[in-house]
Amino acid sequence: MASTSTRQFVLTVIIGVGLILLTAYISLTNGAFDITLRDIVRTLLRIQPQHDFDLVIFEFRLPRIVIAVLVGMGLGMAGAVVQSLTRNNLADPGILGINAGAGMAMVIFLFFYQGKMKGTSWTSILAMPLVGLIGGLGAALLIYLFSWKNGRLESQRLLLTGIAIASGLTAVTLFITLKMNAKDFEMAAVWASGSIYNANWKYILSILPWLVLLIPILVSRSRILDVFQLKEDTVRSLGVTVEKQQALLLLASIGIVSACVSVSGGIGFIGLMSPHIARRLVGIAHKRLLPVCAIVGALLVIVSDFIAKTLFTPAELPVGVVIAIIGVPYFVWLLYRNKHKQ
Repeated sequence: MASTSTRQFVLTVIIGVGLILLTAYISLTNGAFDITLRDIVRTLLRIQPQHDFDLVIFEFRLPRIVIAVLVGMGLGMAGAVVQSLTRNNLADPGILGINAGAGMAMVIFLFFYQGKMKGTSWTSILAMPLVGLIGGLGAALLIYLFSWKNGRLESQRLLLTGIAIASGLTAVTLFITLKMNAKDFEMAAVWASGSIYNANWKYILSILPWLVLLIPILVSRSRILDVFQLKEDTVRSLGVTVEKQQALLLLASIGIVSACVSVSGGIGFIGLMSPHIARRLVGIAHKRLLPVCAIVGALLVIVSDFIAKTLFTPAELPVGVVIAIIGVPYFVWLLYRNKHKQ
C-alpha cells in the first residue's frame, strides 16, 4: 500500500511539473509577438542574442511566469495549512480575511506614497512584503480574537468571523482607492483584482526570501498538521503544544500569503481549490499533500494568467478575475456537497 501511494505521489509530481513546463512553454512562445522554440533556446543560451527576443523573454514573459509559479505555490500551501488548522475544508486565506488585510495595508502604503516613491524602486518593492505582512497579521489577530471562545479556537466561528472582517477590510480598501488620483486609482484597482501583468525580477527577488524561509517551516511540520486533523483533546493527549504550533504555522502561512499578495494583489480561491484537488490525487498526509498543493496552485495561476492575457487580446483581464470565474462555482459546489454529507 505504501509503495503504491509513493508511486502515485511520484507520478503526480512528475505529471504536474510536466504540465507546468508545458504551460510555461506555451505562455513563453505565444502572444502578440510569437517566438519559436529555437529562438528561445538561442536566447537563453546567449547564441547570437537579439534585442527584441531579450526584451520579450527576459523583461515581459519569463518574470511573469516565475511570479505565477511562486505565487501559486505559496497560496496553495498556505491554503492547505489554514484548512488543517481550522479543521474546515472551506477555509482559505482569502475567505479568512488574510488576503484582505494584506491588501488593505498595501493600498494604504500606495496611497501615502503616491507620487513620492517609484513603484519599481528597490525601496518600495522590498518594503511591500513587510507592509503586507503587517496587514495580514492585523487581520489574523482580529479574526483570532473574535473566534476565541471558552479557551478554544472554534473553526466555524473562525470562518464566519473571517468572512465578516474580510468584507469590512475590502470596503475600507475600496474607500481608500477612491481617494487616490486617477492614475494611482487605476493601478490600485487592477492590483486589488489580482494581477501579475507588471511582474519583474525585482518582485521575484522581494518574495523569494520569504518563500525560501517559510515554506520549509510548513513542510517540516507535516506530521503536526496530520495530527491536527484529530479532535483537539486527542491532539493535546499526544503531547502536542497546540497553541504554540498553531501560532507558528499560522504566522508562517500569513507571511507567505502577505508576500504573495504584495506582488500579485488579491488573488483568491487558489488556497481553497489546491488542497481539495491535491487530496483527491495523493490523500491527506501532509508530507505528500503540501508539495502537490504547491504544484496544483502554480499550475492554476500560470494557466489562468495565460487565459487572462490571451482571451481578449489586445485587452487583458486581471488573473484574479479568471481564477474567480473558476473558483466561485467550485466554492458553491463544495458548499452543496458538504451540506448533503451532513
